[in-house]
Amino acid sequence: MMQATMGQKQGVESRGDIITTGPSPFDFLPEDCISKIISFTSPRDACVAASVSKSFESAVKSDTVWEKFLPPEYSSLIPRSRVFSSKKELYLTLCDDPVLIEDGKKSFWLEKASGKRCIMLSSKEVWITWGSSPQYWRWVSIPESRFEKIAELLNVCWFEIRAGMHTRYLSPGTRYSVYIVFKTEDGCPGLGDIPVEAGVGLVGQESSQNLIYFVGPSGRRRDRERRDVTRPKEREDGWMEAELGELYNGSCCDDISVSVVEIKSPYWKRGLIIQGFEFRPSKTQ
Repeated sequence: MMQATMGQKQGVESRGDIITTGPSPFDFLPEDCISKIISFTSPRDACVAASVSKSFESAVKSDTVWEKFLPPEYSSLIPRSRVFSSKKELYLTLCDDPVLIEDGKKSFWLEKASGKRCIMLSSKEVWITWGSSPQYWRWVSIPESRFEKIAELLNVCWFEIRAGMHTRYLSPGTRYSVYIVFKTEDGCPGLGDIPVEAGVGLVGQESSQNLIYFVGPSGRRRDRERRDVTRPKEREDGWMEAELGELYNGSCCDDISVSVVEIKSPYWKRGLIIQGFEFRPSKTQ
């Protein structure tokens, strides 16, 4: 709505073959007033507004606008030694460079277009069956991980991982998609090409139930692939991800439950490295 209103601001008038532009009513508003109005939109809308006129472009640069898009606790998310030239620079930093919180067990950043919160739970922050037994799982450090230690599957028959988090870490009134972020080795024997059960939901409510592949059938086994099972996708950071399901965060007063389980197959499973569980705003809200 705001974009449509601003699109009319140029006062375009056609006189024969000559097109003239008249002044906009917004041009007579104080710049701080324009900044205040824009701060009630979204980062994407603010960038659109900057292209409308010189007065809007200047107003959008104001800290008044970008501070509104920052989380209330933003000052605690950055090192005190780090200096930013503007709140916009700080906002873009929180979008492009995730920060570790909760003693390094969670990674936090903002979705650039909307300013919505995003979170990744470290595999150290979840419950893994036999996760404390070094003959089944081990904790490794790899350079491409955001976290100091992550879980590597050595050999198990019973594969079960459960995660939980409070919705206060997420943006209210937002639908989130939940992903498991991982790498595989040697095709993830015993696990990579069989459907794995995934559940996502709020505690006390019905969870969504889905099936995922960590790799998916290939070669002669390709004909066994099921269409109702979600295949993983490669991310820009080189990791793989599989979508586990969605949830709606209405009031930030609930607990989230996530599960990834494969206990039906009799085969032993290995070759999986889990960085964590990621919560991002769904593409369709």
